[in-house]
Amino acid sequence: MGAEVSKKTFTRAQRTTYRERLNQNLEAFEAFLAEGHFASSGTIGLELELNLANGDFTPAMRNAAVLESIADEAFQTEIGAFNIELNHPALQVAGRGLRELEESLRDQLNRADARADEAGVDLLMTGILPTLRREQLQDEQWMSAGKRYAALNTSVLQARGEDVLIDISGREHLRFYAPTIAPEAACTSVQLHVQLSPDEFAPAWNAAQIIAGPQLALAANSPVFLEKVLWHETRIELFQQSIDTRAPEMRAQGVRPRVWFGERWITSIFDLFEENVRYFPALLPELAKRGPEKTRAGAPQLHELRLHNGTVYRWNRPIYDPGRELPHLRLENRLLPGGPSVLDTVANAAFFFGLVRRLRTAQRPLWSRMAFGTAAENFMACARNGLHATVYWPGVGEIPVSELIVRHLLPLAAEGLADVGVDDAVAARYLDVLRERAGTEQNGALWQIAALDRLESHGLDRRHALQEMTRLYWEHMHRSGPVHEWPLP
Repeated sequence: MGAEVSKKTFTRAQRTTYRERLNQNLEAFEAFLAEGHFASSGTIGLELELNLANGDFTPAMRNAAVLESIADEAFQTEIGAFNIELNHPALQVAGRGLRELEESLRDQLNRADARADEAGVDLLMTGILPTLRREQLQDEQWMSAGKRYAALNTSVLQARGEDVLIDISGREHLRFYAPTIAPEAACTSVQLHVQLSPDEFAPAWNAAQIIAGPQLALAANSPVFLEKVLWHETRIELFQQSIDTRAPEMRAQGVRPRVWFGERWITSIFDLFEENVRYFPALLPELAKRGPEKTRAGAPQLHELRLHNGTVYRWNRPIYDPGRELPHLRLENRLLPGGPSVLDTVANAAFFFGLVRRLRTAQRPLWSRMAFGTAAENFMACARNGLHATVYWPGVGEIPVSELIVRHLLPLAAEGLADVGVDDAVAARYLDVLRERAGTEQNGALWQIAALDRLESHGLDRRHALQEMTRLYWEHMHRSGPVHEWPLP
């Protein structure tokens, strides 16, 4: 959730000064983009959010104790007391980079899991913990310690002026009012980062937006929330509703949501930061303490602009980092759920990195042949229906997303991975996993739905079926291969 802040509430004067500094930051950023020097080594990175579960696989609200036991700075808090996050160091995708990422993730998670077990907690990689119940999100213990989380909760509720309405219709229907933004804590994700030069950023972001729907369909892993079977990737709609700062009247007027797909193709990273300042009031107007305004390399710090960017929740977010030596720009892909396995997670990353590379360097960009609104419609269709969705694709028309992935996108991803120098055997390892997953139409969401149906047909009620399904998920996550090979109970 970003850097800590020093206050839980802010005055009108602070908000006024913050607005002025935001505009100053924006002008400085525009000037530096035109004349500054940026690192462009093309490194990749990954953040993985994890759920914490008790022995009966109910949520364990003990992230402080777990982090103390793990004792590794790579693991940090998230907003929910039943979540932690692993920040993997940057690496190169070329050669065996993806395989090294898989091995490193597995080692880090195995060590962390052993330490968490000492505290009586299990770690699970999934988009939403299936055993989460409504009363657990109303308890005061749901939130992690830290002023940033409390300030964010206060700011969202003040802007909204009323409790948070969660209303999601899928296979089943869920509707209730939450007195806090606690439902947001249920959403655990994988965030992929790729470093880009200023000239590379716009085509990479446009490419990431176009593939967002198929990318999500392939990886969907969040079908259950508060004991209801909803969307294949419920996390998308849940996240948007959980921190929606708009009252119903503001939504009716067309005010943009805080969790935002966007509304147009871009020509520069500046377009996104400019939209942030133009459309979204500050949630955390923390003013920077006066110090050096530039790094030793001459890059502007832009404290207020970067903090504000962290509270506009784009599914593909721009990142400006002033760095220690050279500043750099990153594209942060935020739409993937956690899990199901380490191998699945790295395969999903390979799909993203390969496709973005291939599409952003194409002579005739796909975004010149697709309306932006169509990309958004594809995204929402895939969130609802996962690998059972139908999407529109330029030059193809309406097509089942699983067929689009196997026939068109995996070959493009292979070309992209080859273009950045990924070893053939390494690329094949991950693309084969994705091909089998799309071909069998068994991703994490579909396995969870089918397993739950089987367990209920065996006579278990919903609550006990969810606990048993989560236990089996945990076993397969640790002991089995990729999710398309997981057996049903």
